[in-house]
Amino acid sequence: MTTEKLRVAAIDLGTNSFHMIIVEESKGKGIVEIDRVKNMICIGRGSISTKMLDEEAMLSGIAALKNFLVLAAHHGVVPENVIAFATSAIREAKNRLDFLRRIRDETGLKVKIISGREEAEFIYYGVRKAVKIGKSSDLLFDIGGGSVEFIIANNKGVQLLESRKIGVARMRERFVFSDPIDRHDIKMLEQFFSAEMDSPVEKASELKVTRAIASSGTAQNIARMIASMNGRESSVSLNNSLFSRKEFQVLYKAVLPLSSVERRRLTGLDVNRVDLIVPGLILVDMIFRLFNLSEIVVSDYALREGMVLHYLKNLGNDGSELESEFELDIRHESVYELGFRCAWNQEHAEHVAKLSLQLFDSLAPLHHLEAPYRELLEYASLLHNIGTFISISSHHKHSQYIILNGELRGFSPTEIEIIAHVVRYHRKSPPSERHTAYTLLKPIHKRAVDVLSGILRLANGLERGHRKNIQAINVSVKGSEITLLLTPRFEPDIEIWAAEQLKSWMETVLQKKIIIKSL
Repeated sequence: MTTEKLRVAAIDLGTNSFHMIIVEESKGKGIVEIDRVKNMICIGRGSISTKMLDEEAMLSGIAALKNFLVLAAHHGVVPENVIAFATSAIREAKNRLDFLRRIRDETGLKVKIISGREEAEFIYYGVRKAVKIGKSSDLLFDIGGGSVEFIIANNKGVQLLESRKIGVARMRERFVFSDPIDRHDIKMLEQFFSAEMDSPVEKASELKVTRAIASSGTAQNIARMIASMNGRESSVSLNNSLFSRKEFQVLYKAVLPLSSVERRRLTGLDVNRVDLIVPGLILVDMIFRLFNLSEIVVSDYALREGMVLHYLKNLGNDGSELESEFELDIRHESVYELGFRCAWNQEHAEHVAKLSLQLFDSLAPLHHLEAPYRELLEYASLLHNIGTFISISSHHKHSQYIILNGELRGFSPTEIEIIAHVVRYHRKSPPSERHTAYTLLKPIHKRAVDVLSGILRLANGLERGHRKNIQAINVSVKGSEITLLLTPRFEPDIEIWAAEQLKSWMETVLQKKIIIKSL
């Protein structure tokens, strides 16, 4: 398939809710979310014990799917590019085939029932596109209504794929008979979770797993509640955010004694999860304990995103974007996709990045920043001008806004903040305590923003003519002076003039005078 742009809708018929995500894939820009919708159908209501889907829930599900398909059509998705998968509750129901036939007859939609192992595999595809998986093995887990998927993987591939029937709706129906939950119900849940997680716990211990990545609404809701509890903004993307075992324990101890009426008043708790959050908290507590974890990272991507990625890969449409896990660099890929979406000047951005990294390396004995900051400088340099997509005037501020809200994948919220601040100060005024967002940074991050923005200001000045004139920068330090000796292709008058205008902040940061010369 060679279409330049392709729109796909992926529908997940889950135990608690039906979800649909609509994305557009195009060359360079990658996969961009167009819309998403959720309907809490609770198709698994009562079916976990009876193994029969409720008639009212089935009617609600079919009505929701009809609305999903209308929305997908309005967004330009052709019927053959609508994919739908059913998971735990439907998978186990005796009347599942009758329900799928009714869906097909009334909507035309063909729903595929996937196994627990397939579900885990799709979740892996999704998560690894949102959170960077390294050389050491990570535990990935996704808490659904009927099942919980456990994946252990590193950047070379998957080492474990398992699905366990311990989803929060199933556990609530089977074990929670009190409100607030009493000690007996908690103990029964803990014992059941422990027995069901024995295999992944053993494999994680064997592979020396120390980090966990959680996807799904339950994990995101817990992260949002912890953020609210700590007075942090919780409406922004949670991707790559993390919560510690200590933070979680504070939430756990505060929420578990509450009744459903009291939980309903909690900030950050989705009203549809007032009851489900109880087995969810107990499950996450057991995961912390059994896997001996100190923190959990949150992934915004999971099953639905994995469905889309797998579908596109099979179409052969997304060849450049969907490389194997051996080659996947989601941070670099995500930065370039954002650049393309903002119609960036790629050659200029890449040359500024090249000069920035030369300066970072040459000035390392003075700034003492470690390698991770070098990578953030590279990405800030690549994105410094994307705000011109909105307006040339104040484009540094527009660039900052786009980066903060551009849903960059693979970065923690703190890393995104640092990149955005470095870009904010690449021109005009330097960092200042008068700027509220800057004052809220930790001292160590302020220092990084100070140094990196100073470097970017210089590099941007040395590419003022947008002609890639400066080929190399030789840096020498003598006493209180730093000399930048430029290797140009042409007379660098415009570049030296611009850099002279922008060098003062770096002089302040490093407490040295900067002299700029040309060969």
